[in-house]
Amino acid sequence: MYEQKFMLRAIEIAKSCAEADEVPVGAVIVKDGRIVAEGGNMKERQGNAVCHAEIVALSAAAKALGNWWLEGCEVYVTLEPCPMCAGAMINARVESVYFGAYDLKAGACGSKVDLTEQGLFNHTVKVSGGHMQAECAALLTRFFEIKRNKMREGKL
Repeated sequence: MYEQKFMLRAIEIAKSCAEADEVPVGAVIVKDGRIVAEGGNMKERQGNAVCHAEIVALSAAAKALGNWWLEGCEVYVTLEPCPMCAGAMINARVESVYFGAYDLKAGACGSKVDLTEQGLFNHTVKVSGGHMQAECAALLTRFFEIKRNKMREGKL
């Protein structure tokens, strides 16, 4: 069941990503009502296209729980998961994902495609989107406004 405190933590992580000049996306993995792992977008810092917030958090959760099967886990993420991240959640047997902002360009939980559609794969992740949507979307909008302004000023 959705709990706002976990989305608030994901937003804090996203803000720290923006401060590190990363696209501000934060993810939190919850099991039995407690945070077991967190992750922020690290693609630029790691120079690795797969270092999305969800992948970082899923990897940390597998390590913390001693198992890559993350049954009973919930993912809170500030942006709708992309196909790679949605696929990773399906493969890890995540129970639910709660996301903030919709991603009309690359969202794989219903916006662009729906990899979480019931019966599409051997495991179905329950999805609920639009949680704290305005706050999550504002982080992304502001980040890209700053990037565009720096580009115009020749500072990138």
